[in-house]
Amino acid sequence: MTLRTLVVVPAWNEESSIGRVVRDLLAQGFDVLVVDDGSTDRTGATALGEGALLATLPFNLGVGAALRCGFRFATAAGYDVAVQCDADGQHPVDHIHDLVTAVESTEAHMVIGSRFADTSESTMRLSVVRRLAMRILSRSASRATGSRISDSTSGFRAIKQPLLGELAECISPYYLGDTYEAIVSAGRAGYKVREIRAPLTDRTHGQSSANPLKAARLTVKAVLSALLHVHPRLTGPET
Repeated sequence: MTLRTLVVVPAWNEESSIGRVVRDLLAQGFDVLVVDDGSTDRTGATALGEGALLATLPFNLGVGAALRCGFRFATAAGYDVAVQCDADGQHPVDHIHDLVTAVESTEAHMVIGSRFADTSESTMRLSVVRRLAMRILSRSASRATGSRISDSTSGFRAIKQPLLGELAECISPYYLGDTYEAIVSAGRAGYKVREIRAPLTDRTHGQSSANPLKAARLTVKAVLSALLHVHPRLTGPET
């Protein structure tokens, strides 16, 4: 059975790249929802002009809140699967079919596109500190899911029902809440999480808005949340 799929693209001030991303996704045959997270440029208008569905948040709430909006739309509209995809052009859209195929052909409720499953194809450069932090997070995520997770902070993933519906109600809005914490919550609730390779490409325009010091502080917060089990509690798959 072919699962009805929606690609959710959270976007904040990505006017320069969002048009090409939407065109590429539509060319692959996917329904596309761009969630404009309070942009001050023409991100939303550009996405709409290229043929995407559009949801607009009144001000910048963060990627987790934008994804929650997208997941709620997907659930209300009857989609079986939602795929997270960044608006900056770094996620290879031709790999989305691989993500969807993996959730269709396996028991996985979440399939992550890993930047590190095949390092020979990734152009991503990491500092020593960031690499160490990501390794710690991935080991924690692997323990929570009982499956090897090499890239717990990847924002490129497919999520199917009923996990999609649960995350639509409780995915955390802060940094790592939509990636690492969502994996931990899903794994501990009994959902199956798997990885496939999906190399990252360079940004087509602009630069990342990530603040290294803030990211380090929130990484510690995310790890402590997992250790103390204060992350969102999910009901789990029906038995």
